[in-house]
Amino acid sequence: MDSAAKDGSKKQMASSQAIASRSFQHGIHPPEGKEVTQEKTIQRLPFPPEVVIPLAQHIGALAKAIVEKKQEIVRGEAIADPGGFVSVAMHAPLSGTVTKIDVAMVVSGVMTPAVFIKGGETPEEDVCHGAPVDVDAFSPREIVAAVQSAGLVGLGGAAFPTHVKLTVPEGKSIDTVIVNGCECEPCLTTDHRVMLEQMDDLLAGIRLALRATGAPRALIGIETNKPDAIAALREAIPEHDPISVAPVRTKYPQGAERMLIRALLNREVPSGGLPSDVSAAVFNVATLAQMGALLPKGQGLIERVVTVTGGGVERPGNYVIPMGTSLRFVLDYLGFKGSARQVILGGPMMGPAAPSLDIPVTKGVSGILVLTEDELAALPKKVFPCIRCGKCVQVCPMFLNPSRMGLLARNGQYELMEQAFHLNDCFECGCCAYTCPSNIPLVQYFRMAKTANRKRKAKK
Repeated sequence: MDSAAKDGSKKQMASSQAIASRSFQHGIHPPEGKEVTQEKTIQRLPFPPEVVIPLAQHIGALAKAIVEKKQEIVRGEAIADPGGFVSVAMHAPLSGTVTKIDVAMVVSGVMTPAVFIKGGETPEEDVCHGAPVDVDAFSPREIVAAVQSAGLVGLGGAAFPTHVKLTVPEGKSIDTVIVNGCECEPCLTTDHRVMLEQMDDLLAGIRLALRATGAPRALIGIETNKPDAIAALREAIPEHDPISVAPVRTKYPQGAERMLIRALLNREVPSGGLPSDVSAAVFNVATLAQMGALLPKGQGLIERVVTVTGGGVERPGNYVIPMGTSLRFVLDYLGFKGSARQVILGGPMMGPAAPSLDIPVTKGVSGILVLTEDELAALPKKVFPCIRCGKCVQVCPMFLNPSRMGLLARNGQYELMEQAFHLNDCFECGCCAYTCPSNIPLVQYFRMAKTANRKRKAKK
């Protein structure tokens, strides 16, 4: 190799290393726990005999039921309309009969309005309500409307209505669509498999997002622990395309919206601000893959890929699960012998514990983590006083002071936490609690404080 070629190779290697080291300050490196399911291809779970569709599967207003008791419906048919701009439609995950419109428990433990559907004798997965449309002829406004009608929300866990993110606020512009393929939460591999197995749908969804927002480019942020996804997407994207792959360092919570913007664009979303304040829009890969798959067919979101894993399940893997399927049905099919107190919806860092096995899988459920009794017993339980070690301050990606905020929370000084210590900038990633040697449940304290402040403001 001549000297010029060597110099070029060295520059390319240095550039790749610099790109791969893109990240944010602070954060943690918990055990990944992805080896159990990362090589398992997506499989379809059988249809359950009944589904329960909560009308609150997203941030914002409840959807409004448009079906009645005893009504016969077809899989994919709309069963609820959006209840406002920050709301989305709901669709039937299987063909059958509406048995009732009542209330049902969701993961928060709250009872919420829901549509109950009993399936027919032989549900057909390939029969789905909807008609093909020419999305290439859609205007940006028509794309946004179609996304809302399809019931699309953020499938990374937040369940924020996708059409709202696609709507650029007046006076703002978007120069970069960021596609979140980090999947930094331990144990989850659903986004990884979607990038590998639903690549065409993902790229189609990204192009729709570019048209809707008017952004000239898209960056797919993928952590370096997914080299196969990085390589496969780079191979699939044509040269000089506005879409490119941007590897980022493997670190938690790299996939958080603000952290990914900081890593890829070196821009800081202001306190209390939105990504649009720094000309960015961020979407999860699974969300955009569903957008690319559903909009051309004129169909709605009725199922999603969920990682089911943990020592308490016999057949872990990545499964397509119809919305409204009960946890009990999923776990019985995959070999679970235990109790509801062992089940976490999502990953171990941010996922809430399931209050019951009879709650339904909803749009925001990316994972079902099943712990064994031994794993549960090994978790630290006793809480000790804060020793002022500062570890929580050293890992907080938002540069907050979790130790001081925790002390204020224990004394009920919730308003001070918000006004002087930026409580609302905390997105409850759990880094502080993970590193705390005193096992102080800091995230729970912060959630209680936010709830108390919301109630206080509502009374005013």
